Amino acid sequence: MKNMSEVGLNKPVKLNSKLAAFCGATELPRTAITQKFWDYIKENNLQAKTENGKAEGAGKFIVADATLLPLFKATKVTSKSTGKVTDFTGLELGQTISMLQLASVVGANVEG
Repeated sequence: MKNMSEVGLNKPVKLNSKLAAFCGATELPRTAITQKFWDYIKENNLQAKTENGKAEGAGKFIVADATLLPLFKATKVTSKSTGKVTDFTGLELGQTISMLQLASVVGANVEG
């Protein structure tokens, strides 16, 4: 029987070089990667209440700063269930993504 800490979202995945530099590790579970993003976002008040609004420290949008932008720009994924494409390759400094799109960013920056 598998250890529950090594399956699903708790299974460690290999991070690409940019995400590894951001997280300080080469392998982490998706849950830990997401937590690293949220810690950084909250510490730097990078949430906005409106799309492409200014960082206010609260809200459902995440503002791309110089640290997050390269990670966001690596994101071009197609949903397996809906076929919808999430493409942030043209995102610019100060623009936002929805907090619900953070999972796509994580997925685009891991290798397994």
